[in-house]
Amino acid sequence: MIEDAYRLGEAMGLSVWCADQAGPFQTVPHPGPSWRPEGEPARQPHEYLRDGTAKVLTLFHPKDGQVRLAGVTSCTNAVLHPWLRGELSAVLEGLPAAPTPAVGADAAARLAWERWQDGLTVKPTLLSELPPLRMLLVLDNLAGHKTAALVCWLFAHGIMPLYTPISGSWLNMAESLQRILKRRALGGQHPERTGQIIGWFEAVARHWNAAPTPFVWGGKRAARRRRQRERRHRVGGSGACTREPIRRSRTAYGYTQAK
Repeated sequence: MIEDAYRLGEAMGLSVWCADQAGPFQTVPHPGPSWRPEGEPARQPHEYLRDGTAKVLTLFHPKDGQVRLAGVTSCTNAVLHPWLRGELSAVLEGLPAAPTPAVGADAAARLAWERWQDGLTVKPTLLSELPPLRMLLVLDNLAGHKTAALVCWLFAHGIMPLYTPISGSWLNMAESLQRILKRRALGGQHPERTGQIIGWFEAVARHWNAAPTPFVWGGKRAARRRRQRERRHRVGGSGACTREPIRRSRTAYGYTQAK
């Protein structure tokens, strides 16, 4: 379903977003490159103080590469949920207005929601009255993302949450963006306060949004299916390939198959 969301969601008129939390990041020297005069490499201190940790909350739109980010020192539900609701509300305001449902269209609207629950062994209970589906939101399967208050709020605002399975964080494209932002914000740096970490991440996010790079899905399953469609058979001795396997002739080796 998550792969379908990446490949088909925007074409179906649904805005596809990914949410994730990165960290904790400590106030310690971080490895990475730095601009230094030749012969004077950067030297990290051998003594430092651990003065707390920071995390970053990320909401990412792969289609255009835009990211919404906030740095925090605590990532409890009381911090995450208000931030997530506020950012999602701002995104929904920028989307085209939902069409007014026609008389008797409730069944079709519910089918649009249920399409994104096909195959699940545990399905979130949909509300009895659902608005038009407007957004797909990819989340990891933390317990805090599945609280009744948050899930009902998402449903009431036309947002369908899609949870990555256990050991399936590679399905969340926000993970890839967070690695880029972390490298740019902390590579070669030695933060001494959590405020510095938060400020660097938010500055890097603003710089990224000035010229964002869209992401497209190219996951493992998609690659395997593409290879299956384009299956080629290597021929030894060079880089030559054939579309069909070359059958070996048993008679060429001086024997025939027994009947």
